[in-house]
Amino acid sequence: MGKIKNKLYDFKDRLRDRKMLTIVVTLVTIIIVLAIVIYKKQLDFRNLAENGYNNAFYQLVEYVNQTEVMLAKSTISNSAKHGAETLTNVWKDATLAQSYLARLPIGSQELENTQKFLNQVAEYSYSLANKAINGNELTQEELDNLTSLCNYSKDLKNTLNQLEVDLYSGNIKWGELEKKGGNVLEQEASNLSQSSFGSMEEGLNQYAGLIYDGAYSNHMTNPERVGLTGDEIDENNAMNIAKEFIGADKVKEITSNGKSQNGNIECYSFNVSVEENEKFAILVSVKGGHIVSMNSNRDVQSEAISPEDAVKKGEEFLESREFKNMKATYYMKFDGIITVNYAYEQDGITMYPDLVKVKIALDNGEVLGLESTGYLNSHREKRDLPEIKISTEEARKKVNSKLNVSSSGLAVIPTEWNTEVLCYEFKGTTGDNDFIVYINAENGEEQDILMIINTPEGTLTE
Repeated sequence: MGKIKNKLYDFKDRLRDRKMLTIVVTLVTIIIVLAIVIYKKQLDFRNLAENGYNNAFYQLVEYVNQTEVMLAKSTISNSAKHGAETLTNVWKDATLAQSYLARLPIGSQELENTQKFLNQVAEYSYSLANKAINGNELTQEELDNLTSLCNYSKDLKNTLNQLEVDLYSGNIKWGELEKKGGNVLEQEASNLSQSSFGSMEEGLNQYAGLIYDGAYSNHMTNPERVGLTGDEIDENNAMNIAKEFIGADKVKEITSNGKSQNGNIECYSFNVSVEENEKFAILVSVKGGHIVSMNSNRDVQSEAISPEDAVKKGEEFLESREFKNMKATYYMKFDGIITVNYAYEQDGITMYPDLVKVKIALDNGEVLGLESTGYLNSHREKRDLPEIKISTEEARKKVNSKLNVSSSGLAVIPTEWNTEVLCYEFKGTTGDNDFIVYINAENGEEQDILMIINTPEGTLTE
């Protein structure tokens, strides 16, 4: 016992020595620093993993949503060629959804039915796509199977969308999702049991050997920029054009940001201050002095006018700014602002490539923004349209009989190959879904199908 006391007194005496004290303090400091570094690295790793899981989940939601939309389209397609394209998209989207689902930190056993469902959707749509590619029409049984798959996809989509809300609001963390989220998904996935796929599996065996924008708002840009007419202008002229477009009497100050590039259009860029400290950013094309875009981000605190009145104000604004014969097509409302797509009309035919987006405040009807890239890339005052070789009645017969058609007309739509096609446009419903079917007016082929998404905020298409 005496020896231990002597050692303690000896250690105490050493601590009194400055050198020894410095060594101890240094060691303690190093330990603390290392602990902090290790903790930060663990925190960074957790954050990195969390971000990866978030990205995988949001991609999963996106591809499940797309799978449901494409399955819905496939049920009303009346063309083997277009049906093959749609079913190929189902296969692609369902396969990608599987890939992102596998990246989530949830046991595979818990999600076995969901994985199985997505896998069977992919395989079934792939087999039917191959059948359609060979020019064979789908049987009624196969179409019924696709309808069932579409309904299951809708249930899964709704579950994932609710989980997305919970994740976004912080109600569920990924650590909790490992324990809880799997059960939530499993509960929904239990509806997709093996017995639900009996008829579908028979088909698989038989054929073994899926910022808001409106229709065609993101079509391919025309490299010829046929709507970008006129000679090049200097910056002073562009500045005057910007003032007049916003309203010269409203402008308090305008400053130049020099030249910029908006897609394939060279522009002059300006910041414009107007009344009540509101500011606009506006782009004027170097060639021809056309308004490429204009935007104000002022807050809209109330809604005093209806969306219908706002649409009319947008039409009046376009008319006063030399955008003639523009027809409202689709819109989206968000935070007191409505964004409307207007397409050019030629002789009663809607020209979807010639699209202008207008942003309108619902408190006073003020136009807060405009984007005309599609219009400037594609607009011609008078197109040379091809000869219409089939009648409306003949085109109507090409539409799937399940679609209850409510209206029809003619429209020019863009393609992914930078071409344009004159089509009959048939709007209608089947079940709970609204669709637009486009039948080629020259050869009667099914050219495209859009699914209309009606929301409290507005109307979209996919």
